Amino acid sequence: MTASDPIRVRLTGLAKALRHLHAALLEHAKSDYEFLNGKIDGAFTLYNLVLNDPHFQWLRPLSGLMATLDEVIDSKEPLTTRHIQDVRTALGLLFGQTDARFADFRREYDRFREDSKVRDADARWREVLNALEA
Repeated sequence: MTASDPIRVRLTGLAKALRHLHAALLEHAKSDYEFLNGKIDGAFTLYNLVLNDPHFQWLRPLSGLMATLDEVIDSKEPLTTRHIQDVRTALGLLFGQTDARFADFRREYDRFREDSKVRDADARWREVLNALEA
């Protein structure tokens, strides 16, 4: 990544901001899981639960979007404003109220959105997204 690749730089900033949101939401999901099932024994166990346990299924759409964004950023192809528009569209579907596929995500996100870490991380990724040129 070079300074001559401003879209990649900006998308990288967005990816970082989304990771902070994901971490804040995961912290709540983990706490809920531990309340119901007991302490999670280590990062590897948590990773496996996030991938496989139904309790964490609601978080997977955000995880998948972030993985796709990372693949785009890591690609060798030149990035264009089309990539920015695609990310805007995907985030709009995930956080908007119209796509029923993401209703579980939105319900759980709404439960935690007033937490200070979630609120701050949410404000940050939205700020970064709004600053992207499209």
